[in-house]
Amino acid sequence: MSRESETAPHPDGRTDAATGPDAATAEDARTRVTIVVALGANLVIALAKALGGLFAGSPALLSEAAHSVADSLNELFLLASLKRSTRPADARHPFGYGKERYFWSLLAAVGIFVMGGCFSFFQGIEAMRSDSSETHTGYLVGLAVLAVALIAEGSSLVRALLQVRGQARAAGRSMRGAIRAGDDPALRTVLAEDSTACFGVLVAMAGMGLHMITGKVAYEAWASLVIGALLVFVAYQLAKESRGQLIGEAADPALRQAIQEFLDEQPEVDTVTGLLSMRMGTQSTLVAARIDLVGGLDSEEVEDVLVRVKADLTKQWPIADQIFLDVTDASAKDRAQARRDRQLLDETVAAESDRNDAGGGGGAQDSG
Repeated sequence: MSRESETAPHPDGRTDAATGPDAATAEDARTRVTIVVALGANLVIALAKALGGLFAGSPALLSEAAHSVADSLNELFLLASLKRSTRPADARHPFGYGKERYFWSLLAAVGIFVMGGCFSFFQGIEAMRSDSSETHTGYLVGLAVLAVALIAEGSSLVRALLQVRGQARAAGRSMRGAIRAGDDPALRTVLAEDSTACFGVLVAMAGMGLHMITGKVAYEAWASLVIGALLVFVAYQLAKESRGQLIGEAADPALRQAIQEFLDEQPEVDTVTGLLSMRMGTQSTLVAARIDLVGGLDSEEVEDVLVRVKADLTKQWPIADQIFLDVTDASAKDRAQARRDRQLLDETVAAESDRNDAGGGGGAQDSG
């Protein structure tokens, strides 16, 4: 089993014995290496593309240079997110700084849109207006630069995919399921950037090649527009994910279901009338439950039950580090609503499981 699979969380939020704060730090270290690799590749590629684009007079190549510059700045944002999100809680931020990850990922999405997508559209429109043609040497230089860029971007993409694969195997998910889950916005952003960059390079090569064969710059202009549209789409998707997490997104349905089942199994708990959750960061989740206890418990027994349940929850699911239990008297209406909520949650988890199976799931399942 790979190192990643020893430390990554299970789909329901539980972790193996080797997990916890140290495992989270180790996973962040792997993510930091992935980002640094992507940053180094993008800096070199951006310079090569810019010089090659100016020499060849290629709008598609200049668009790709802008794409790489945007990716380089975004990697700096992501490195900042890793450092700032691990700061301890304080009086102003009692739940910690975990959501810094989502904020800096949102800035990265804006960077992709402004610096990558908009510049690519500008280059494409300008190329449509012109009737320029590159020299034979210019074509060869441009294609050579793009070939080198494809190798570098592909290497960075492989590094990101290997990390996702380790997480997917440990969580019992398919690769598609792990990517869809997107637990770490920094890793998700790098993966999106690298895959988009590889596809963009191929589009730029196709546009330049058709320009070389036909002598029509329109092919490169359309390549720039396609690259721009792709970057805008990716930026929108990343921004949408970050927005959802910033305004308060519930924990993974499998985690909510597991916590619900755990509470239902406690002998002192009669009914769980409500279960709310919110992701406070990649390693922090707030859980608030309204529970109706069985009759006959005195105040000291109630206190002991709440302390024990909280401790057991945190021990079994370290990611649920902010737990609030509200003891309430459940009415018939509350119980009926609780049953409907539970049914809806079970259906959601079953649907996600079916999607993972359809996507080729088959990672290492939890044996505990």
